[in-house]
Amino acid sequence: MSGIFTKAMARNIFYGGTVFFFLLLVALTFDTNKTLPKRDNSANLTPAVIAGKKIWETRNCIGCHTLLGEGAYYAPELGNVYKRRGPEFIKAWIQSQPTGAPGRRQMPQFHLTDEELDNLVAFLKYSSEINTANWPPNIEG
Repeated sequence: MSGIFTKAMARNIFYGGTVFFFLLLVALTFDTNKTLPKRDNSANLTPAVIAGKKIWETRNCIGCHTLLGEGAYYAPELGNVYKRRGPEFIKAWIQSQPTGAPGRRQMPQFHLTDEELDNLVAFLKYSSEINTANWPPNIEG
């Protein structure tokens, strides 16, 4: 009887596969819910970080930059800019725009206050501390 595939066999394969993949989904969901709190950095959310995220959103920074791999690719990834450049460089760079570096793309001047700059830097620091398992790869140069 080799080569004969009956309706009953097809039904058993379908139901068996459905149960297997459903159990796999449940296991992966459980694992994610157990692991995520260790990696998401939510314990370090502060009012400054939340205010900085609002600045990030209202100035549409993601329209040009990526953050943790999400966003546009017009300007540099900022997931680890805090670690690479530090807070003072970030503030100075944002304040120097649109004069910036000759021959490079320029970002708009947002005329941020010192408090807004501090909040945006706090948000970038917070983002840099999220455990992304080294994704996306972000090497300057």
